Amino acid sequence: MKTKPDVVIIGGGLAGLASAVHLSKLGLKIILIEKNEFPKHKVCGEYISNEVLPYFQWLGLEISSLEPSTISRIEFSTANGKMISGDLPLGGFGISRYVLDNYLCQKAIENGCQIIQDTVANIQFIDDEFLVSTSNNLEIKSKMAIGAFGKRSNMDQKLNRDFIRKKSPWLAVKAHYSGDFPNDLVGLHNFRGGYCGVSKVENDKINICYLVDYDTFKQYKSIDEFQLNVIYKNPHLKNIFKKCELLFEKPLTISQISFEKKEVVKNHVLMIGDTAGLIHPLCGNGMAMAIHGAQIASELVLEFLDNKISSRNKLEEKYIQEWNRNFKNRLTTGRFLSKILQREKLTTFLMRLLVIFPFILPKIIQKTHGKPIILKS
Repeated sequence: MKTKPDVVIIGGGLAGLASAVHLSKLGLKIILIEKNEFPKHKVCGEYISNEVLPYFQWLGLEISSLEPSTISRIEFSTANGKMISGDLPLGGFGISRYVLDNYLCQKAIENGCQIIQDTVANIQFIDDEFLVSTSNNLEIKSKMAIGAFGKRSNMDQKLNRDFIRKKSPWLAVKAHYSGDFPNDLVGLHNFRGGYCGVSKVENDKINICYLVDYDTFKQYKSIDEFQLNVIYKNPHLKNIFKKCELLFEKPLTISQISFEKKEVVKNHVLMIGDTAGLIHPLCGNGMAMAIHGAQIASELVLEFLDNKISSRNKLEEKYIQEWNRNFKNRLTTGRFLSKILQREKLTTFLMRLLVIFPFILPKIIQKTHGKPIILKS
């Protein structure tokens, strides 16, 4: 079976779906290929900065209809329980990937986007167009291809991307809980070997997601044993877990999470979302970055297909420039903060500094967050 859309999007996560909604809204023929069914829970912090709201409004998305939590405050604690808190400069909202991804999927379909559940087997660039083949013998030819296949994929290996050859020590654990936690708060709590994010999503559920290095985690036989012996050493996390009841059958886990630098363009495929670069979860802004990246790529793809950008090379140069301008410093700040939080003495020094100069906390947050998205059209 052969088909030829204007744009083929590989991956139906947050970035891929946002791009599909954007491009299909403007009348382009879009095919999105996603290996999983919708809806599906994802390992994710599930907090989004309000910087995305102007873009969501332009896309015609009524996020309020999903009844997300409204988040305006942040608290941060060290592994031994020292706490600071403050206001979030822009604020944000909590929404589960299960609900949001499904909502975006339905919006894309409503716009005329074709979503195919399949696995991409190969992608080639031949005679100035892409040939995408799938496990079910589907062949798609397209002028443009967008890569949105997540943190780590078989496609990264197919494209021979640099980061995929390096082992990563990080794994993440996430689940939803019922219990007592403020509706307007996001908590970021440090523990030996990692850090944990806590916030409300829709329907009064609490999302708890933590990142830990594998060497620390592997010393224990189970998630429960790890939480009891490591996470509970932070009194704030212990108190949160003790007050909460697990809503999942068991927590979700993913491993080999890489924060290495990634190519934003590879083999002429424009990468968006975690495929282009992953910010440390302690920065709490990965979802907003994925959405913003989709907006940047979509607008440039439209200009290229309308012949407003003269060549593919120019398109790729512009995309790399725009991506770096918006995200490079955020990723650098995220890596720097992560290194500090992995060193107890540096963390203690940072906490003392923030207690003396509390105005520094919102400035740090601003370094990992963007301004409200401005659209060209």
